[in-house]
Amino acid sequence: MENCKRPWIGPLGVALGLVLFGLAAVHAAESDAGQTPSGVLLQQSQTWTPDPQAAPNTGRDPDDRLTIGGNGTPTCCGGWQFYYTGIRGGQAYRLRTRVSYAGLDHPRDDLVAIVLWDQWKPTDVQSNSKPWNYLIPHPGSADAINFDGAITAPTGATSMTVRYVFRWSEKGKSSWEMPRIEETTIPPRKPVKICVLATTSPHSQRTKIDSYAQGAALPKDVAGSVDRWASLVAAACRRKPQLIVTPELAISGAGLFQGAVAVPGPATRPFEKLARENRVHLVLSVKERSGKAVYNSAALIGPDGKLIGVYRKVHLATSEGLSGLSAGDSFPVFSTSIGRIGCLICMDTTVSESARMLGLQGADFICFPIMGDLRADRWTPGTPVFNEDRWKAVMRTRALDNQTCMVVARNDVAGACIIDRKGDILAWNEGDQEIIEATLPAADGYRSWDGGDFREITFLLRRPQLYRAYSDEGCSGMGPPNR
Repeated sequence: MENCKRPWIGPLGVALGLVLFGLAAVHAAESDAGQTPSGVLLQQSQTWTPDPQAAPNTGRDPDDRLTIGGNGTPTCCGGWQFYYTGIRGGQAYRLRTRVSYAGLDHPRDDLVAIVLWDQWKPTDVQSNSKPWNYLIPHPGSADAINFDGAITAPTGATSMTVRYVFRWSEKGKSSWEMPRIEETTIPPRKPVKICVLATTSPHSQRTKIDSYAQGAALPKDVAGSVDRWASLVAAACRRKPQLIVTPELAISGAGLFQGAVAVPGPATRPFEKLARENRVHLVLSVKERSGKAVYNSAALIGPDGKLIGVYRKVHLATSEGLSGLSAGDSFPVFSTSIGRIGCLICMDTTVSESARMLGLQGADFICFPIMGDLRADRWTPGTPVFNEDRWKAVMRTRALDNQTCMVVARNDVAGACIIDRKGDILAWNEGDQEIIEATLPAADGYRSWDGGDFREITFLLRRPQLYRAYSDEGCSGMGPPNR
């Protein structure tokens, strides 16, 4: 334990400090307080370590910043921490700091900033289920990281501990600014009502099919798909959703080019009009013709009736890959008034990297038109047999692993669903409903049992430098040629 005004302390000093902890409080001088809002007071700054033998070297540099460096052992772990009172539960705070470093092989691994919404003793490594958050690292320069977080203090919180961590490196040194804390406002999120559409068998069809493609000069089968799905979109709009998703290739017809449509174009205009009149976001799955190429696509239309963007299916099924269809080459995520929306289509889910690419971009929703999943059917040649348990396992895993809402629109109706980032199924189609719906709450507040936000945990536990095989074209997943 150490008052941060002292110039340097090594492992022995930390050991002595830990013995003294509890005998006397260590108060920081006013000049050490950093930037804090009115009422928030720095009560204590001290070194911390889980074990005296793991304690890093700590001190100050010539610019009066706090330093943490390797102690020559692979168990090196510890740093500085700061205890503040005057926190108000429900108030949003922005916390920032900047750390420069030298001699570290993997600074994103070695340097961490974290806040516990209570007091942490200098030997504590578990939160005891009290809420906590990571500060998010952003590259500041070639030798610096900016940590930043805008976080709402949990209800009932009155204090917090900000902890700087140096770990996993025997060598190297880091130099940290004092925390900068300010009150802020996080724009409130509104509940999002979602509808997923399907066409049931003719005897159970309940929605009247109106003419929406009249005068559009479309092939008869394409016009029929426009009429059918625009009628269903109109019916869903009467439920006042903010997001509607259609199944795969909803707007299409026979033939590679004859059954494909321009986006935007005559086939999408009725949907643009419906989106504009009902102020709804619409994911419309189409066979898209773009120049001389044809894609299996999902078009996102905004509540102003304008095209926000198009996702083109990246991983084509074997039959598609031999049909003349072109494959997409990116995983866009679109910022909207209801959150960040990404799309996948059918076979994309078989490749786990697809959903992860959207998750890494902060997708709040993965809208997923799909005919079926090979893994959720029979594993011998023959007529497909839908396996509900495996289907649910795949879709729930994609939501959990990427901390996003999965909006699954299945052509075969059964299995269409809406799943939150906790993996809970909010709506499910047994195969007899044209529209299913669910509402995501304004703020889910989901934390794991240990108090952490699982979205932060999911992505900040990643160690990207170890995943090079993911993008190595020589890795086929089949082992060496002589296997």
